[in-house]
Amino acid sequence: MKSPLLSLPGAVPAEGRDEGVAAHYGDLFREQRALADGSGLVDLSHRGVVTVTGDDRLTWLHLLLTQHVSDLAPNQATEALILSANGHIEHALYLVDDGTTVWMHAEPETREALVAYLESMKFFYRVEVADRTEDFAVVHLPAGSIAQVPDGAAVRETAHGRDLFLPRAELETYAAAHGPVAGILAYEALRVEAHRPRLGFETDHRTIPHELGWIGSAVHLQKGCYRGQETVARVHNLGKPPRRLVFLHLDGSEVHLPGHGTPVRLAADGEEGRQLGFITTSARHHELGPIALALVKRNVAVDAELLAGDTAAAQETVVEP
Repeated sequence: MKSPLLSLPGAVPAEGRDEGVAAHYGDLFREQRALADGSGLVDLSHRGVVTVTGDDRLTWLHLLLTQHVSDLAPNQATEALILSANGHIEHALYLVDDGTTVWMHAEPETREALVAYLESMKFFYRVEVADRTEDFAVVHLPAGSIAQVPDGAAVRETAHGRDLFLPRAELETYAAAHGPVAGILAYEALRVEAHRPRLGFETDHRTIPHELGWIGSAVHLQKGCYRGQETVARVHNLGKPPRRLVFLHLDGSEVHLPGHGTPVRLAADGEEGRQLGFITTSARHHELGPIALALVKRNVAVDAELLAGDTAAAQETVVEP
């Protein structure tokens, strides 16, 4: 869905998975600094918004998700995954229950499949699933923001900021009152800095939660059965994931950023060496310079110097080998 905030001065449309909102509004680093200082907001109105209502909503979701939500307190934010039968990540959900309704937002391209899956699993439970994307927009307020939250709005409050579920008709008015508005590139740069994975960027068709550090934050290890739990338990108790997420400081002398999927190799082996992983997200950070997240083989030494394409990269551990 195309955001009305793309009509603001300086707006440059984002492409790919974030199509529909602005990549930036003319000054990427200024926008990042504003968010880091706790001011402004980010337009995430392209994300899918799904609600679940009914007396059984929490106990029902508890059976489907990787997170323990049967006793989720009102207004307590959480995140959860939906896995395949083999334990691979299919959906990443960011949830809050307001006392009567579970609100969640998800990646734009997964919305229809998510709703279809939830509908298929209703059976005799007293729940109603609704796609509310046309009616509600997600707005992100950074940590430290003192912006007012409209009465009645569902809010996910986390250490990284607050996600508001606003009526889409109120988006322009709210942005005018609580801006400046930052683009998705500023938001993504701070996400990479915080080592937070994102579905479709840090994941592929065979990613399991352990590889990205989602155990604990999105996967509860002491809850009841759910689809894919056997893989989660087996890897946690008996083995190690085949890959691990790393944070990279990229050579700042390079003009270009290595894009998603760029091969990662040992620097000692050069550009013709064996591929050991790939770049998942890269960004230009207002303080750290060019940075990236990458998924590499678990046995890559934590102190190994790497190459991302032809760009030198020094790694920091996100997921222990």
